[in-house]
Amino acid sequence: MSVSWFGPLFLIASFCAMEFMAWATHKYLMHGWMWYFHRDHHVEEKGFFERNDVFFLIYAIPSWLCIMLGLMGKAYIPVWIGFGIALYGFTYFMIHDVYIHRRFKWLRDIDHPYFMAIRKAHKVHHKHLGKEDGECFGMLIVPRKYYEEAKNTFHRKYGKS
Repeated sequence: MSVSWFGPLFLIASFCAMEFMAWATHKYLMHGWMWYFHRDHHVEEKGFFERNDVFFLIYAIPSWLCIMLGLMGKAYIPVWIGFGIALYGFTYFMIHDVYIHRRFKWLRDIDHPYFMAIRKAHKVHHKHLGKEDGECFGMLIVPRKYYEEAKNTFHRKYGKS
């Protein structure tokens, strides 16, 4: 029996699981023993690249290995998982680096309560310049209070429901 139709389910599941993996990595590694690499992300320094950019390897390497080894071994579930990790990485890049930190000049004018909440939660995260006392370590799942606040701001600004 072929399980190829399960592929998209593995992609979606691995994408969703990555939000929790990213949260744990951010909280316990980046704000823990790997703070040396993450610190420059909290303290603005000159230059386009940051030491923090090394963290893309934490996700890129397993994604690449799942895709490559899965294809080589004709084991397609790891391939779908690898693509789910890669899709999360692309989403992270677009939301975190492009939309939130504005490292590129795209996606600057997104006015939607969900995206406003993401920016607010990330701003709250960055108010802590040290590795301790951090909050809001995730990217796509934000505390409800920031979403409610953003929704109210959006309604006041645009008068939309």
